[in-house]
Formats: sequence, structure tokens, C-alpha cells
Amino acid sequence: MPKPKVYVTRDMPERGLRIIKEKFDAEVWPEYVPPPKKVIIEKAAKVDALATLLSDKIDAEVFDAAPKLKIVAQMAVGFDNIELAEATKRGIYVTNTPGVLTETTADFAWTLLMAVARRVVEGDKYVRTGQWKVGWHPMMLQGRDISGATLGIVGLGRIGCAIAKRAKGFDMRVLYNDVIRRPDFEKEYGIEFVDVDYLFRNADFITINVPLMKETHHLVNERKLKMMKKTAYIINNARGPVVDEKALYKALKEEWIAGAGLDVFEQEPTPMDNPLLKLDNVVVAPHISSASYETRSKMAEMTAENLVAFFEGKTPPNLVNTDVLKVKKK
Repeated sequence: MPKPKVYVTRDMPERGLRIIKEKFDAEVWPEYVPPPKKVIIEKAAKVDALATLLSDKIDAEVFDAAPKLKIVAQMAVGFDNIELAEATKRGIYVTNTPGVLTETTADFAWTLLMAVARRVVEGDKYVRTGQWKVGWHPMMLQGRDISGATLGIVGLGRIGCAIAKRAKGFDMRVLYNDVIRRPDFEKEYGIEFVDVDYLFRNADFITINVPLMKETHHLVNERKLKMMKKTAYIINNARGPVVDEKALYKALKEEWIAGAGLDVFEQEPTPMDNPLLKLDNVVVAPHISSASYETRSKMAEMTAENLVAFFEGKTPPNLVNTDVLKVKKK
């Protein structure tokens, strides 16, 4: 019996790719840059499964060209690049890789927070460009204390909870806002559920930890940025479009707030003429919050496990569109 055909849209860690190559007739896009959509459409037309990333737009156009497609296995927690309703309507399963990157992503939120608060990137540049002329000076590159400050967490899912746990080690007051209140977690970690406007007005540091949905697009806008303290910082390693970048640039340039740490952008890769890149009070990274060897290897392995389970006739362990179980594939 021939093996199911899988198209893998990018090279991935060996731990997962080895399983896919053993179990399936697999083809892997060979280049570092993502495949053009026309290539994805062309390949999808001939395969039983796709293994995708966030940067791959998987929509009705792809599904229309793929009569044999049965499952899209995404190597990511998010899946806003996939038209879920269209997949479900066609009986196509969609899976993701949740949970595994929680701690790694929370670590990176703290990396951004500490780097921008203590001006680490500015300090690195200061040394490398020969500006360091005096061994020590009381006014040199003063930053902000983290210990004892107030942290505001927007979105208390897995990653938000992990960030809150770390905050307690810094003796921080922790405020949070979420569509779901978590009284047990509040009690265990001594954090406070507050109105989102109260959070923006009172936090010294704000981390954004919500998924990208219609309701969260530009959740952080000019109105909310104007609420923040002039000494406050905002950290986003959730999804770029949750923050209105034009408003953020204005807030940073005009010093409504002290700084920002960004691992995600409205357009990725962000253009070199993005004005945010010219500001010293912004620390930026190229969407690498989950980029540890251990986490990326586990994500690849989970992607493979979702595919294997499906083709063994089981419900994949990380099925996103559970309504597909009610839909018979035509």
C-alpha cells in the first residue's frame, strides 16, 4: 500500500522530519525563504497532507486546488494563517503544537522586558561603536528597575500564566485582564484581575499574550498607549497586528511611553524602512520567541505525531477544528 503523500513547506528539526520521512512519501521545500503561494497550491493539489508554518497562507484558494487534502498539520500554536471554517467545511483536519512552547515563549517575553528596561541593546551598541569613553559615570545608560514594579498581563492563557509565575520572583505586583477570569490562579500567585484600562494606566510593564482574532486586532491602539505611564514599557511577542505599529511609533517618538520590546510585527519580515527600527528605545527580534533547540525539536515532533495519528485512523492529539469530526470528507 502506497504511503500517504505529505508536502512540508519548510525544513524542520530532524526529530520531527525523520518521522515524517519514515512514515510518509514526503517532499520538503528546500529553501530558507517560504514557498510562494503558487507553489503551495501546486503541491497541495497532489498530496494527502500539508505540514505548514504561520507564514503560509492556507485558504480557500489552496483548498479548492487540493481535492485529496485531508489534513494540515501546523508547526505552531497559532493558526490564524489557516482559514479554519473553510477547512472544516471540506472535512480537512487542522492541527497545531500547543503547550510545548509556553515556557520558552515566556522566557523570551522576559528577555525582551529586561533588555529594554535595562537598555542592554543600547549598551552593546555603545561599547561596539566606541562611544564608551569613561569607565563609569552616574548618568550612563540609566534604565528602570524591574523588582518591585507593577506588571500588567493582557491575556492570561498558558503563556500569560508562565509570565506571571516568573514575575513573583521579582516581587512584582501583577495585574491581568482576560476574557476568562482565573480565581484559583489569582489566589495561588497573588495576582489581580482588573479592567483593561486600569491595567494600561497602572502597569510599569505590559506584556501582550492574546491570540490574533478580529477582536484583538489593534487591541493596543493610540487610546490605550496614551493611558500608559511615561515611564512604562510594552512587550509584544504574541502577534504583530495586535499592536497598531503607527500608534506605537508615535508613542515612542513623542515619549508617551519609555520603550517597547517586539518579537512580532504587523508585516513579517518587517521592512527595513519601518520607523520603529530607527528608535533606540525599542528592542526588536525576528519572531524567535520559541526558538530554542529543545522547543523547536518538540514542535516538529508534535507535527509529525499529529500526522501519524490521523493516518492511523485516530483523532490527532492536537486537533484545532474539532467540528470537523462531524463532517464527512467527500
